[in-house]
Amino acid sequence: MSWQLGPYQLPNKWVLAPMAGVSDSALRSICYKQGAGYAIGEMLSAQTHLWETKKSATRQVNMADPEPRAIQLLGIDPKALADAAQRQVAQGAQVIDLNLGCPAKKVCQQAAGSALLAYPEQVASIFNAVVAAVDVPVTVKIRTGINAEHKNGLEIAKIAEGCGLSAITVHGRTRADKFNGQAEYDTIALIKQTVSIPVIANGDICSAEDAQFVLNYTNADAIMLGRAVLGRPWLFNQIDAWVNNKTLLPDPSLMARQHIMRDHLDAIYRLYGETQGVRIARKHLGWYAQHLPAGDRLRQMFNRLDVSTKQQACIDKYFDALDTRLELESC
Repeated sequence: MSWQLGPYQLPNKWVLAPMAGVSDSALRSICYKQGAGYAIGEMLSAQTHLWETKKSATRQVNMADPEPRAIQLLGIDPKALADAAQRQVAQGAQVIDLNLGCPAKKVCQQAAGSALLAYPEQVASIFNAVVAAVDVPVTVKIRTGINAEHKNGLEIAKIAEGCGLSAITVHGRTRADKFNGQAEYDTIALIKQTVSIPVIANGDICSAEDAQFVLNYTNADAIMLGRAVLGRPWLFNQIDAWVNNKTLLPDPSLMARQHIMRDHLDAIYRLYGETQGVRIARKHLGWYAQHLPAGDRLRQMFNRLDVSTKQQACIDKYFDALDTRLELESC
């Protein structure tokens, strides 16, 4: 079930989505261990003068990531995006992904992200500039169009193919949809039928059965998972087992989940340091807790802690209580 991205043979069709403030190198590492075949780093502004900020510092190339190391850039100016792409490649990026899919208000107000879908000529200028600037694969993530009346995803996909991009990811919603309603896959299937470059399908893939359906319906080369893997990164392994062997893997044992959570939090503390790491760990613990018995209780206790060692001890105490069937006391 491998597929080709430029010179890279990817081991499977399961891709972790770039999610701002979420898909950092800590999450990517966990997802790779749990069966992801490819991951794209979280959105990074093409305004390079912002890269020295604490937030942007962790969003740049991480040489510990498995190859190919992919960085997603956000911007509207072709030259700025080309310059940013060159700098990221110089730092070790092996794929440059362009963001034409983000529906966030603060992004679209700058005519960036999914707002660019309304300006095909500008899109073509951006694609041409970045492809000419780097000698690594350039990819793009888009939506199906501007709104229900203007679904121009196919037009953008043809531009991407014509400009020499190596792959395109399509989220099955329009810019106007944001994350509301249900994703639709007809547009993705049409794009796949029309262009020759790899197409990655994205949107509302929350289970192994969903993954199989979307693959069959769209004939996509790969599928991209985002919010569905938060708190359950093992979904990648479950999808792989179902699609390849028609085996429905159960969720990992409580002991296995304890180890996954501890590994994930350790990676967060290493990436961000003690103070910021403790805060970011709360967010990810909250997602894991949604899929655990008495998860609300765990989350409440965990969020009161401001030291990493105490957070990890809280997790151990929680799982010890589950194992011995004792009532969970305060961490």
